[in-house]
Amino acid sequence: QVTLVESGGGSVQSGGSLRLSCSGPGEVLDKYSIAWFRQAPGKEREGVAAIDSDDDTVYADSVKGRFTLSRDPDKDTAYLLMNNLTPEDTAMYFCAADYVPWRLQERYRHWGQGIQVTVSP
Repeated sequence: QVTLVESGGGSVQSGGSLRLSCSGPGEVLDKYSIAWFRQAPGKEREGVAAIDSDDDTVYADSVKGRFTLSRDPDKDTAYLLMNNLTPEDTAMYFCAADYVPWRLQERYRHWGQGIQVTVSP
């Protein structure tokens, strides 16, 4: 069983920034594909960003140019830096991991519990 733990969420005003962290077992965070998903109230969960074992990244069009996904093998942590946030970014954010590079598909085997991000106007 792989446990992923998200942190760094919270409330911020529009235009602000937050950095989410996803921590877990070293082998997973260092070598697996990692992705962030989000789900807003009343909406389906959507893929936000993903990074594969070669550190190639992919982003949803809605966050491209504003969000950056990276990983730090020394800290067994993946980061999602979110800049220029808008109220439309308000959602529960989930970290996911898998050996298979699912990119933004929701087929990841391991999931965190999620963390809330709220952006006020």
